[in-house]
Amino acid sequence: MKTLVAAIMGAGLLGALPAAAQDAGALRSDQAKFFELYKELVETNTVVNVGSCTKAAGQIAVRLKAAGFTDGQIVPFATPEHPEDGGLVVVYPGTSKKAKPILLLAHIDVVAAKREDWVRDPFKLVEENGYYYARGTVDDKSMAAIWSDALIRFKEAGYKPRRTIKMALTCGEETTWAFNGAEWLAKNKRELIDAEFALNEGGGGQTDGHGKLVVQTMQVGEKAVQNYRIETTNPGGHSSIPVRDNAIYELADALVKIREHEFPIELSDTTRAFFAKAGIARGGDMGAAMIALAKDPSDKASEAIVNTDRSFHSMLRTTCVATLIEGGHANNALPQHAEANINCRIFPGHPIEEVQAELVKAIGDARVKITPVPPLRPIASPPPLDPKVVGPAEKLVARYFPGVPVIPSMSTGATDGIFLEAVGIPTYGVPGLWLDPDLNGIHGLNERIEAKSLYTGRDYLFDLVKAYADKE
Repeated sequence: MKTLVAAIMGAGLLGALPAAAQDAGALRSDQAKFFELYKELVETNTVVNVGSCTKAAGQIAVRLKAAGFTDGQIVPFATPEHPEDGGLVVVYPGTSKKAKPILLLAHIDVVAAKREDWVRDPFKLVEENGYYYARGTVDDKSMAAIWSDALIRFKEAGYKPRRTIKMALTCGEETTWAFNGAEWLAKNKRELIDAEFALNEGGGGQTDGHGKLVVQTMQVGEKAVQNYRIETTNPGGHSSIPVRDNAIYELADALVKIREHEFPIELSDTTRAFFAKAGIARGGDMGAAMIALAKDPSDKASEAIVNTDRSFHSMLRTTCVATLIEGGHANNALPQHAEANINCRIFPGHPIEEVQAELVKAIGDARVKITPVPPLRPIASPPPLDPKVVGPAEKLVARYFPGVPVIPSMSTGATDGIFLEAVGIPTYGVPGLWLDPDLNGIHGLNERIEAKSLYTGRDYLFDLVKAYADKE
């Protein structure tokens, strides 16, 4: 994204932030009410195995009931094995019997944050210099609070949408090993979250770092994350009489081959549109190569230029990289076992077995064992670039952020959208909120969100949900 930001800046497509944007010191009454909800959610610790998503979901439920939602419209869920990893599904009925619902998805768990590492208490919301600081101020409690607040505002206003609006607040997105609420709903309560499409995290805007919004993106598809364990074994022996048949050396040879292996280039409808549109904004040799590659993915000269950008390189293919390594049992013994974790980001449409087979072929050594590491993710299935979904988002961006382009993007990371897409619910990461080029400390230290981003993004997303809900 940083490369894309630089590209659009160079093309002169910067847009000023909207004049109506609110800062933390001058809130409308409705914003002040929203802030209370947001603050309570952010300050409720929802780190897996430490805090409680169930508690946070319950706090939202109390506010929904106070606004007029009935017990039948609010469905809390949890499992006996994971009582603190619960969530919430809310149903706001529409008037049309033909129009399919839309689903608002957000996760309420957060990445761990140690007080001794942070400048401020990570679980106390602090406002400084126009930013809100705390763990989860962005990822993803901003969206969870905005969706919840929108439903409350709809209910209090007596709004009657044509489409039914559903909301799912879930736990477990920030881990690959814990209970995942979105996955559980998709597998066990598909009918409860059934929708024509879902709105999720993954999109959004970015500034130039100096107060100007550069771009808004709409995530239309994502890669699947899958880990593989590669292992080598050996009888071992005394280190004073070494042999070439060494588990660590064999593993090292395999890792070098993985490093050198390049998965083939691929384009989806989303990435083809991304490279074509971003290439026009970029200009120069890189921009021309992006446009050429969008037209002809077999253009090796253009691919070579585009590959020099690590983000673009990843968007063009499956990638696999070694992330953890372990081996040996004593400093004076030949290793009997060595293993490494290979983290793969799989381009949509490919099963994990196919990538496993390609790794086996690339290594070319029968002594090396390769196995997928649970949990096993579903095949990434990208949603279509549906004008019915993309069009309203673009129209509202033009109104809220004049002159700022909307770029469709495929995430090289991961969201819970993959679980919905696996059961036939297309999921889109929406524009609206924005970040600075350093991504505002997400997953790191001193996470923050600009107050203008939060309140303007809230207004944008409220209007976006209404735009979808008013049409069949």
